[in-house]
Amino acid sequence: MKPVPHDATPLRRAPVQRRSAERLTRILDACADLLDEVGYDALSTRAVAQRAGVPIGSVYRFFGNKRQMADALAQRNLERYSERVTERLKDARVGDWRAAMDAVLDEYLAMKRTAPGFSLVDFGNQIPVGARHAEPNRRVADRLTDLLSGYLDREPDDDLRRAFLVAVEASDTLVQLAFRVDPEGDEAIIGETRELLRAYLGRVLD
Repeated sequence: MKPVPHDATPLRRAPVQRRSAERLTRILDACADLLDEVGYDALSTRAVAQRAGVPIGSVYRFFGNKRQMADALAQRNLERYSERVTERLKDARVGDWRAAMDAVLDEYLAMKRTAPGFSLVDFGNQIPVGARHAEPNRRVADRLTDLLSGYLDREPDDDLRRAFLVAVEASDTLVQLAFRVDPEGDEAIIGETRELLRAYLGRVLD
């Protein structure tokens, strides 16, 4: 499977030394925790600095404002999600697209249930709260296309990219519904989402 390129992050300055990278990790971890505790509107760079145990200047070294910080957290979520899907597929049979789709959906649900701050930020499409923009979903669809095309033994052409974009948009809407019905995700709606994905992608990938 070919490597997936990393998208650009909204960092003012990329960490070079290990100490700087560890500080950035603490800042993003603190941002995620505070998003769960106080929400985006009440989030502040000063509160993040205090929670992370770093000077406020360290936050501004990486980010100009809290939106850039949330965007960086969303990008980190996408990288971690890609890693989780890749790990799930290591032992799966090459070409088994149903197993791939299960991994894609299951790992998203797992992060939504357990990853701090994920319910507000996920991959960058819910800040301000409730906003749903196309660009992050397209970024996720492109990442999945590049990630899975080798596993599926398919060229990452326009048809495959369009199919994954439709699948991501549809499943995103339904998963949001599932978590509005039940804070842990309504299993019946998630089951319907899985069946919808299999029915749609079966026309493209079988």
